[in-house]
Amino acid sequence: MKNVYIETSIPSFYYEVRQEPEMVARRHWTRQWWERSASRYRLVTSEGVIAELEEGEYETQAEVLALMSSVPRLEVADDIANIIDVYLANHLMPKERLGDALHLALASYHKCDFLLTWNCSHIANANKFEHIRIINTRLGLFVPTLVTPMELCEEDAP
Repeated sequence: MKNVYIETSIPSFYYEVRQEPEMVARRHWTRQWWERSASRYRLVTSEGVIAELEEGEYETQAEVLALMSSVPRLEVADDIANIIDVYLANHLMPKERLGDALHLALASYHKCDFLLTWNCSHIANANKFEHIRIINTRLGLFVPTLVTPMELCEEDAP
């Protein structure tokens, strides 16, 4: 069974309430993946995701946290800080140690097959993938496939 690292935007979009077409579409694809395809994978996340979801107060916060409550958390090994430092030094991710860089470092370090996200600016961005691959290869790290729920949905068997 392949591993999928669930990044913060996934549970957030599962319970998205905004009605703009793009938001509705992301909610649809997130729910479709979670309900039809997630059981085909071993889902993992991190305390960093939970911390981001606990920030502030918003209407669906209890539901979002409940959705993630049974998803196992990956261990934050001592090496993760060094990986994040390299990512930041190479301008791979924004200068937030506990955001995108942490998610990519954990998914890479723990050899997750996929990093599932709606963050198409800094993570699931085809224009950044080669840079990510080069840096991870230099570090001797696995390179997870960076995808959105729409890309990871599997067709139902006929």
